[in-house]
Amino acid sequence: MSRRFVLAAATIALHFAPAAAEPRHLRVASEGARPPFNYLDANNQLAGFEIELTREICRRIEADCVFVTQEWESLISGLESKQYDLVASAMEINDDRLRKIVFSKPYAHTPSALIAQRQSALASAEPKALRGQRIGVVADSAQQAYAEDKLEESEVQRYATLEAAMLDLAEGRVDIVAEDKLAAVDFLRERKEGRCCRIVADLPQDAAYFGGGFGFGLRKGDIALKSAIDAALDAIVNDGTYRTIRSKYFDFDIR
Repeated sequence: MSRRFVLAAATIALHFAPAAAEPRHLRVASEGARPPFNYLDANNQLAGFEIELTREICRRIEADCVFVTQEWESLISGLESKQYDLVASAMEINDDRLRKIVFSKPYAHTPSALIAQRQSALASAEPKALRGQRIGVVADSAQQAYAEDKLEESEVQRYATLEAAMLDLAEGRVDIVAEDKLAAVDFLRERKEGRCCRIVADLPQDAAYFGGGFGFGLRKGDIALKSAIDAALDAIVNDGTYRTIRSKYFDFDIR
């Protein structure tokens, strides 16, 4: 075979060889108003747990992701009208939203915690451990619904605010306060009224009361993108990267 023929064949093969796959370009929307999940940093750029987690997912699915801020009320309509491709904004998976969009696997939940005085021996959220206990809850909260339905042998007392419930806990007028764990941690850390008390246990993560968790929102037709994000999220959890990212923003598990 002549050298000229070999060179010609190589040139033809190079010409028709498939080009390297271009990275997919994705626009990601977040409200930027729910720290530590998402917020605007000192440079007015989106930051927070969800933003860092999304960047890691984008890296693993080889996507070029651009982040944009969007008002909460129009996050779903903007997704449907293709202003962006993904929502990462502490959006809870629920039936109403599932009628319009699809979600990734949940990547976070907001636990509910039981707060008691520091000397309390309580260490369990089991109904039998809470039998006869006076439990303070914020009125019309998920914690109220759970306590009234599941802790029937406890005495549930409703309060207008977490602060009012905590004041009664400090004075011994209730034995426990049940509250969203994020709010509880902030109160105990930031408020002098919280110095009396500590978190003693978490309530079970019952989706019927506390929701299905937070997921990335996608358009209904983007099945391949959903599958890629779900697979990347699984890998991030399994290799410990999720825990590393989470620990920068939360002192407790949110899975």
